[in-house]
Amino acid sequence: MTELLAEQPLVVSIMLGVLAAALIFSWLQTGKKALVIAGLICAALIPVAWVIAGNWVTDEERIETLIYDVAKAVEEERYDDVVELIGADQTKSQAGNELQRYEFEVAKVGNIRSIKMVQGSVPPQANVDMTVKVTVSEKRGSIKNVSIPRRLMLTFEKSGDPNAAHGGWLVSEYAHMPVIGKPDAYSTGTF
Repeated sequence: MTELLAEQPLVVSIMLGVLAAALIFSWLQTGKKALVIAGLICAALIPVAWVIAGNWVTDEERIETLIYDVAKAVEEERYDDVVELIGADQTKSQAGNELQRYEFEVAKVGNIRSIKMVQGSVPPQANVDMTVKVTVSEKRGSIKNVSIPRRLMLTFEKSGDPNAAHGGWLVSEYAHMPVIGKPDAYSTGTF
């Protein structure tokens, strides 16, 4: 119910509108004052549903914001900021080593295929499957300004400061590979 209220105000508005119309129609048929009052209350709740949805930030929305913030930090080569948003020490080391090998001209989020909350996990976790587009050069190598789409899979864990900008969500694992096909020589992680 909270997901419906927080992320789908149109559905809630349609339900409230139908209920309001049915109650007002019933009042016209029976003349009972309580029905028209209930119908008007339902109609008045429609804008309230939109206000709630606009102000209620869900975990999925926090994760999505974090994804875009990380992409911007990678593009601006603020690698220390990127590593700060990683929770697991092994993953921090992996990301730090990998990021230092490359220079990013472009790092854009393509399509977020899914954000799935892991039910029953403690601390809360979410798995993200997405595509990214990077224009990258190796600092010491032959690859220079190559534009590459990649599939990126991330596991987020809500283990940081809950009052932080992203609600305590941190990356605990990541893997990237070609968008289609099998992993290549640049692929990392296992998913």
